[in-house]
Amino acid sequence: MSNEETPAPPGRLDGKVAFVTGAAGGLGRSHVRRMAEEGADLVIVDICRAVETVPYPQSTPEDLAEAVEEVQGLGRRVVARQADVRDRDALQEAYDAGLDAFGRIHIVVANAGIAPLLVEDRVQAWRDAIDVNLTGTFHTIEVALPSMVDAGQGGSIVIVNSTAGLVGIGGASNGGLGYAASKHGAVGLMRTYANNLAPHSIRVNSVHPTGVPTAMVIDPAIVEFVAQDPILSETAPNALPVDMVEALDVSNAVVWLASDEARYVTGVTLPIDAGFINRR
Repeated sequence: MSNEETPAPPGRLDGKVAFVTGAAGGLGRSHVRRMAEEGADLVIVDICRAVETVPYPQSTPEDLAEAVEEVQGLGRRVVARQADVRDRDALQEAYDAGLDAFGRIHIVVANAGIAPLLVEDRVQAWRDAIDVNLTGTFHTIEVALPSMVDAGQGGSIVIVNSTAGLVGIGGASNGGLGYAASKHGAVGLMRTYANNLAPHSIRVNSVHPTGVPTAMVIDPAIVEFVAQDPILSETAPNALPVDMVEALDVSNAVVWLASDEARYVTGVTLPIDAGFINRR
């Protein structure tokens, strides 16, 4: 028997480069970690500052630096930029920096999103939800499309959505309505892009998690808001006997959709929801 070590099995994303927004914390940080573990190099973007109508703590430049260190610690390369997905020019600059560094980007994960679910009702909360969650998703895909199409080798785009993109939840406030409308709108984007990009073998899908214990979901301001929604405040909102799913569960779905294992999967709204939607 040889004394040589058995080589590690290839990762599902070996040789791929992924562009991920909202990457410094929460779900985005989890996606970045899992994709690096599966062999991807990363181009990561985060706003790294507060949005006024968002009541919970948001990622910082230090969080983004930690994400860089984590990717490098896993033996992968990374380009990181601070950019607001509402600012298409800044987002394009961030994407182009990654393209210059790696020569090709194969995967886009449109993860950046906010939940301006304030008990205090403000019209600005509606605007911010639409601008970040819907327009920001549009910008994220649009800055990537020219190079992905020109490469002529297909690719995968994954939109990180919510159960609020498939059922009518979120409450009656401006922020809650904006959140639900933006998430439903992102489903329309996904389905239309899936049709438009199919001739280029670029697949487009979305994932729809139930509650995940990120800083957003467990923040006292969000807990107070959720308590006012009769659906969200149910004692057992999910069919399976869990209150929430883990960020890892969502990231595993993102990795699968990004990988060649899902090479014929496009136009799909994939719930990672412990049966939440099926109970509605």
